[in-house]
Amino acid sequence: MGSLSGRRIVLGVTGSIAAYKSAHLVRELVKAGAAVRVVMTPGAKEFITPLTLGTLSGHPVHSELTDDRDAGTWTDHVELGLWGDAVLVAPVTAHTMAGMVEGRGDNLLLTVLLSAKCPVVIAPAMDRDMFTHPATSDNLKTLRNRGVHVIDPDTGELASGLSGKGRMAEPERIRKELTAWFKSQAPLMGYHALITSGPTFEPIDAVRFIGNRSSGQQGAAIALELARRGMTVDFISGPSSIPTDHPGVRRVDVGTALEMKAAAESALRLTPPDAIIGTAAVADVRPAHPIEGKAQKSDLPASLDFVANPDILASLNAAAPGACFKVGFALAHGDGKEAALRKLTEKGCDMVVLNSITDKGAGFGHTTNRVDFVHGPQRIDSFELKTKEAVATDLAEVVQKQLLQRTPISNSPED
Repeated sequence: MGSLSGRRIVLGVTGSIAAYKSAHLVRELVKAGAAVRVVMTPGAKEFITPLTLGTLSGHPVHSELTDDRDAGTWTDHVELGLWGDAVLVAPVTAHTMAGMVEGRGDNLLLTVLLSAKCPVVIAPAMDRDMFTHPATSDNLKTLRNRGVHVIDPDTGELASGLSGKGRMAEPERIRKELTAWFKSQAPLMGYHALITSGPTFEPIDAVRFIGNRSSGQQGAAIALELARRGMTVDFISGPSSIPTDHPGVRRVDVGTALEMKAAAESALRLTPPDAIIGTAAVADVRPAHPIEGKAQKSDLPASLDFVANPDILASLNAAAPGACFKVGFALAHGDGKEAALRKLTEKGCDMVVLNSITDKGAGFGHTTNRVDFVHGPQRIDSFELKTKEAVATDLAEVVQKQLLQRTPISNSPED
């Protein structure tokens, strides 16, 4: 797995002689596992062709606000800004930096930077006297204060024949600094989680089913929070409309318990997880003889025979590597702590997240939850009612503390 595996990078290239290094930079980023989409300023095309960067990145290069003036189509700068995990501008000229400071939108790259929701990284490239000019220094200070990460230029021979600071950092250094920066922003990069979420629907016939009221909201919030921290998340979801749009979330939608078990086991075999989090509300039983097609009301049986569904969490935990951190969820009516403690042992969990349907504002059908983290009889951490996103943050803190004590399972020597 590359050091930037799964990362989406919008690479901005501006009109500097250092633009020739962008071809090498694209190769470095792609080899490290990143998906790269290139945006060029008009001046950049004077130094390197869009064909070169498009071929190396595997994506069309964008340089104009309109894709085809005659057809009336335009480049969606907002989509580009939302697509990336980071916008990297390398090289960035003094002119483009001034435009960033002033908030100008007079070319495609500047409009992408204005609409980007992701972090921005720049690698300046210019002559020595331009780089040391007070205006440039002030602009760099302003950009840093706004949260832009700056990869400082190297010192050496410049295109003008002068020697000094101003050479764009070499592509290898940019890739390494970008990786380190992502790591600082995403401490769980390189780790994998396997999450089951949502309900399962067990068919009576092609229309009717047995299910439950789980929305999948809590599981989705956990998946997104772990992905934001850098984890790659295999997210196996029962029927749920809750979105999990993040490049780090690999979602598989299923319907029944048997489908969820098969998908989760496949994900576990493909990528041994560092953490398993079983938030899914799996139906305990399924109809033994589901009817093919839609049954007429008169043909429905007066009673149904059921068979037990497999215990997905227990089987996943048993198959997982020993170092995997295993978390189960328990929904109780009333206190539920004794049931949660039994679940720790019976399902092979390291921790059980307990919530109760008798707690006001908690459980199914709410955007809030009140939970206990049950680690064992001597340690039960209780929390007040909070949003499900805040619960996800609390759980992610526990997972992160556990995982950072060791190397990722997929990178360990025995694997």
